[in-house]
Amino acid sequence: MAQISVIITVNMLIELALYVFAFILLWFGSGVIVNSIDHFTKRLRLSPFTISFFILGLLTSIPEFAVGLTSVVEGKPEIFVGNLLGGAIVLFLLVIPLLAIIGNGIRINHDLSNLKMIVTLGTILAPALLALDNKISNPEGVVLIVMYVMLFIILQKKGNLFTTLIKNKTARSRKSGFIILKIIFGVILVTIASRLILDETFYFANLFKIAPFYVSLIALSIGTNLPELSIAMRSILKGKKDIAFGDYMGSAAANTLLFGIFTLLNKGKAFYVHNFFITFLFMVGGLTVFFLFSRTKKDISRREGIVLLSIYIFSIMAELILP
Repeated sequence: MAQISVIITVNMLIELALYVFAFILLWFGSGVIVNSIDHFTKRLRLSPFTISFFILGLLTSIPEFAVGLTSVVEGKPEIFVGNLLGGAIVLFLLVIPLLAIIGNGIRINHDLSNLKMIVTLGTILAPALLALDNKISNPEGVVLIVMYVMLFIILQKKGNLFTTLIKNKTARSRKSGFIILKIIFGVILVTIASRLILDETFYFANLFKIAPFYVSLIALSIGTNLPELSIAMRSILKGKKDIAFGDYMGSAAANTLLFGIFTLLNKGKAFYVHNFFITFLFMVGGLTVFFLFSRTKKDISRREGIVLLSIYIFSIMAELILP
């Protein structure tokens, strides 16, 4: 019996080491992608918020895309569901509050009017709203994709993102080829790491008899948002906390696009646990409080960051304690 116990312990340590390695690889690969695109966009004359919202937002969502695609292929949609829904909670109630607390506040981009903020937050909340009946159909998946496209049209209208990219000679220079290769290399690393994370998630879920949805909602959603966490830390060190805000909003909105795509790939059906309503309530409450805080002085203060972080802690406790 003692020998069997030792073998189990060793196996657990190996699996845990693989889990940690996968997250490190994920962070490194995402860092390569983000740094490459950041270097490229600095040479373009575009709105920093527009660039970070759509380009960085989509690129830092590559871990979510890789994990989601793998989960669909493996026939385990609960992974991408928990990861994407949990990702929005992590960004607004963990990453941004941490940035505000550590960095003594975060300034909200002045280009976001009340209407644009409401439309953005509504797009981010849409997957959770549609998931209340515990399934999402193909038409609803199409709706989510259309909502993201409409959000893109609304937010980039003033910045003319596509027109500027087409006309800018810098975007078509030879140097861009090397940057693209670095991005592809980063995508390969992220894909490998995502597969490892998916396998280890199910290993520990089965070992501790925890539903994969909860593991994805909490642990995996934090792990795949490591790029955003790293951007937050770098922003604080460089004294440019407002630059990262567009990436957070864009990454959360990109989750809606990915949710719609994966729903269609999964033949329009994704089933969840029965008490998803708890998650939905915390998402609505958290995003509402975030909106009210962001509109007062167009910033999130350290005290307001603490309030948002408290909501996140309570949401995790509720998910783990309530049946």
